[in-house]
Amino acid sequence: MSADLLNQDATELAAAIKARKVSSVEVTEACLGAAQRLQPALNCFIRIDGDQAIAQARAIDAELAKGTVRGVLAGVPLAHKDMYYRAGEVTTCGSKIRRDFKPPVTATALERLSTAGALNLGTLNMAEFAFGPTGHNAHFGACRNPWDTARVTGGSSSGSGSGTAARIFYGALGSDTGGSIRLPAHLCGLAGLKPTWSLVSRAGAMPLSFTLDTVGPLARTVRDVALLTQVIAGHDPRDATSRRTAAPDLTSGIEGGVKGLKIGVPQGYFDVDIDPEIAKLLSDAHAVYQKLGATVVAVKMPDLDEINALCNAVILVEAATAHGQWLRTRPQDYGPQVLNRLEFGMFYPGTAYLAALDLRAAKLREFDAAVFGKVDALLTPVVGRQTPTIAETDITSGPELLPMLGSFTRFTRPINYLGLPGLGVPAGFTKAGMPCGFQLVGKPFSEAMLCRAGRAYERETQWYLKAPQPRAHAAAAQ
Repeated sequence: MSADLLNQDATELAAAIKARKVSSVEVTEACLGAAQRLQPALNCFIRIDGDQAIAQARAIDAELAKGTVRGVLAGVPLAHKDMYYRAGEVTTCGSKIRRDFKPPVTATALERLSTAGALNLGTLNMAEFAFGPTGHNAHFGACRNPWDTARVTGGSSSGSGSGTAARIFYGALGSDTGGSIRLPAHLCGLAGLKPTWSLVSRAGAMPLSFTLDTVGPLARTVRDVALLTQVIAGHDPRDATSRRTAAPDLTSGIEGGVKGLKIGVPQGYFDVDIDPEIAKLLSDAHAVYQKLGATVVAVKMPDLDEINALCNAVILVEAATAHGQWLRTRPQDYGPQVLNRLEFGMFYPGTAYLAALDLRAAKLREFDAAVFGKVDALLTPVVGRQTPTIAETDITSGPELLPMLGSFTRFTRPINYLGLPGLGVPAGFTKAGMPCGFQLVGKPFSEAMLCRAGRAYERETQWYLKAPQPRAHAAAAQ
């Protein structure tokens, strides 16, 4: 019975709990059992809050027994990247520096999930200060991919990807500054949404790069991602940068299909240095969309190498600025990979940073004209290489560091610079048995259309039904 429960997605589980076909306590106990069994192999948690989760589940069940439904996620166990503040509880940000930090406030995204009735199983492993695309962490250890525990999960939302894919919980908050939701979605076989910048409040979320950071979810299905995003989106007075509108409706039209949509296939940049197996899976995705009634259109890309470089300038300078005091007083407490990147940002000239900010509006107009003047959504790879091992990417310094990191974020980072939404969708598996995905990119605030397009593809292919095998994880830990 517990295996059946753990293989459901959040949407169908919420409906079952609401109908009292299963209790939230029963579900939560199954999740905690999976966490205890798989944590030694995956290292996806920083802290498991089992007693709190069971108490929350009992409260939900008591409310349901009285006919009260707290919200659309009532009784559904989630867990979140350990960079979302919860008042009075330790939030490490994956770091030594904040190993004992207890924030005075709770993140708006967590508050909104709680209001919707979601439970919290604990806090999740992540790249230190969310500044790494592979999943390595010098303080809490590398998070491991449930499809092959020798391989990376992608970062920085590593625990969010690993634990959701392993069927320990039903979804998780990540964050995306240069690809940190879409990368673990691709590498762990999940859906993940980097929303339009300003759609979701960042209040109470650890800052990394003020003009690039976005808050979004990872989940097993696109429809779950749509539901979670709908819950956390909308204006927040605590975040002056949040869009001054109500949360968008991402779920009511999600089953509407793709007939009449134009899906763009990039010519240039996104089709360079792609592994042949990944290229074949992307080509298969184009064929699926054609079968479903969409029109697939070739689109010539503007100069994204320049946009990538501009984004790199912004993130490095803003991250170094955010960490300026600790870089001066506690440099020894950073992991070497993160320290090297932060120090590199200290040497960027202010003129280059300001120029990168100044060019954003013009670059967005150029991209919009070249791409969205022709198509509704652009379908691109997320990562162009086969999933590497943890050992292969454990580079902490030297001339290989930045090229290795850049190879992970080459296809995701330009989307952050432009502030566009990007939806990661599972697209099958390589011959090595590792997941692969694509990202759908749309105009600002086109999340409803992207989720509808992603849902049509996942409903047709059903890649999300394939799950990692837990026995393999347990064996790997021994």
